[in-house]
Amino acid sequence: MNFGGIRDSSTDYTNAAFVVVPVPYDLTSTYQPGSRRGPAAILEASANMELYDEELHKETYRVGISTLTPLDVDARGPAEMVEAVRGSIAQIINDEKTPVMLGGEHSISFGAVAAMKEKHPRISVLQLDAHADLRDTYQNSPYSHASVARRISEICPLVQAGIRSMSAEEAEFIKTAGIRTYSSDFILSTRNFCEQICADLSGDLYITVDLDVLDPSVMPSTGTPEPGGLSWHHVLELVREAAQKCRVRGFDIVELAPIPGIIAPDFLAAKLVYRMIGYLSKDAGTRQNA
Repeated sequence: MNFGGIRDSSTDYTNAAFVVVPVPYDLTSTYQPGSRRGPAAILEASANMELYDEELHKETYRVGISTLTPLDVDARGPAEMVEAVRGSIAQIINDEKTPVMLGGEHSISFGAVAAMKEKHPRISVLQLDAHADLRDTYQNSPYSHASVARRISEICPLVQAGIRSMSAEEAEFIKTAGIRTYSSDFILSTRNFCEQICADLSGDLYITVDLDVLDPSVMPSTGTPEPGGLSWHHVLELVREAAQKCRVRGFDIVELAPIPGIIAPDFLAAKLVYRMIGYLSKDAGTRQNA
């Protein structure tokens, strides 16, 4: 199934500027599982979108969007799955294309960032999330979804936005490590939140979006919902600003756990993917070769 239901030459890998990688994996999920079904739900919803973007006034797909078959799940454990993701994303980057990863649980994002680090040594990461995900280990695994940001922070600069849940351990780590963390309350109450958050960003950037950054009233389909989240427009504003300021080398959308019969969250996720590709697709070739 091609993202957007597209059936023309723009989906050919050789012609595409963007490559969608579905990763149906949720082995370390600890509350409500189901994000393994997220990539398929996003692809199905995307086939029902209008391909003309009303904000950007263009048919974004014409830049070329190829969709790979879902990445095989390595059931040996999260460390092995992270490595499988790293290898897949590295190939896409080496082919001078922009990876768009669909999760699946958040643990997979470390594999993508590790691949980015190899290609772009000065990469930094913008994490949109309800949870800090900065535990050193969780349930005896350093590669849990609850530890993904901790692993990322060990290899590159990290900025977090929308955070509204963390442990005492994570709160202490944020202080001692100097992690730039912006709460959802800050974003909801600050007019120029985009300017302040993006002041910490420059150069090469990877964006990871855990859909629970959104308020459960608009995004109930996550494994660990948290009240007090962002709106659709808050997320778009922040991503748009980051894309204008930085060279966004890739992004992921993770943690959609579809609820049978409730399709609006699936469609939101698909539209977010398409809009983010649209933000990045202007001068895509120039950005990737810069």
